Amino acid sequence: MIILLAIAIGSLFGGATYLMLRRSVVKLILGLIMLSHGVNLLIFTMGDGVRRGAPPLVDAHGQPPAGVADPLVQALILTAIVISFGFTAFVLALAYRSNQAVGSDDLDDLSTTDRL
Repeated sequence: MIILLAIAIGSLFGGATYLMLRRSVVKLILGLIMLSHGVNLLIFTMGDGVRRGAPPLVDAHGQPPAGVADPLVQALILTAIVISFGFTAFVLALAYRSNQAVGSDDLDDLSTTDRL
């Protein structure tokens, strides 16, 4: 299971790097989205391991029983999802406005700010 997640994380990081090096703003945004998903999976696997079917619960005495999932990792991933959603919305609005001003999604056309 961990090997499969490592391959998925490597694929997401590789694909994100490839897309972010392209000249299109749309591909840059897709690369940023893939990078955020890769980071979320990386945080997930760096936690206390992958525990299938183990909820992050405590018993009646407030002590976690053996084999439960770590709730801190889940909270970090949820926070990262919210931050990446807000960042993606900002970048999409910025790309829409720059496309209106310049009329192209090529990054080389955005070299001057005279038309903005």
